[in-house]
Amino acid sequence: MEAFAALIDKAGPLGWVILGCSVAATAIALERAWVFRRVRRGDPGLLHGIRERAARGDLAGAAALARREPHPLAASLAHALGRACCTGRADLEKAVAQAASREVRQLERFLPTLALIAHVAPLLGLLGTVTGMIEAFQAIESLGGKVNASVLAGGIWEALLTTALGLGVAIPTTVAHNAFQGRVHDLVADLKDEAGALLDLLEDAGRLANGHSHREAGAA
Repeated sequence: MEAFAALIDKAGPLGWVILGCSVAATAIALERAWVFRRVRRGDPGLLHGIRERAARGDLAGAAALARREPHPLAASLAHALGRACCTGRADLEKAVAQAASREVRQLERFLPTLALIAHVAPLLGLLGTVTGMIEAFQAIESLGGKVNASVLAGGIWEALLTTALGLGVAIPTTVAHNAFQGRVHDLVADLKDEAGALLDLLEDAGRLANGHSHREAGAA
């Protein structure tokens, strides 16, 4: 730890700022990984049971079954089933979209901060390198250009250290952000597919308010 602290000290104040970004990114990544552990693909058996009860007209039972699953997909389906008996398809689709949006916002929590760290960390590293190089050349100028090559090389590698630290933080942070964002995109696709299938089933079974009205109009 002492050697690591000494290395950060050589990188200057911006080195400690980059280290702080690393700590924040790690904390966010661990917290989001814990959250996404429960966000797996919906249980096929559970989804089949929900659709089966809804088709029989047991909307309350289907909603209760959906609420038992701690999953954003189940939460959105439960919201749809709770309103199915008193609204038409268009209004229900809007309600489901709003419920799904709330669930997605919870999953995307802190992801913008993770993306910000991934973008800012290498810039901080570059800034540290530039300021370090400026100081090194100022020292050369003050000594009239009579500087030992080893001393000059030492100043340069210390200046470049912040860039290495910034990239070392940015690369894994970018990977983590993209991985979490991909999980969110997969979930959104699942939400659309399952919600659409459930609404089709409810409409075909006549469980929606005015459920057949627009189909009859189309047939006419």
